[in-house]
Amino acid sequence: MITEHAILQVKEGESADFERSFLQAQTIIASMKGYLGHELHRDVETAGRYLLLVRWETIEDHQIGFRQSAAYREWSRLLHHFYYPFPEVTHFTRIV
Repeated sequence: MITEHAILQVKEGESADFERSFLQAQTIIASMKGYLGHELHRDVETAGRYLLLVRWETIEDHQIGFRQSAAYREWSRLLHHFYYPFPEVTHFTRIV
């Protein structure tokens, strides 16, 4: 299992709209092959900052299966305009 990790900085004043859009977008990612689950957390100390964790069976399920799909283009349309700067996405595997 791989955990995708992204810190999302949402533009000032757009958090409520982002959260509404994310509710719609999460159904897209949940439909993808290899998807195991996700969590979105709001930072309690920094306004507009979120932590997105997505669990995938393999890194290829995320980087190829999702990122190269038409579903990803819709995900991008719904969410990417909220971010500044654009998030760095990293992948982790569980040790303990």
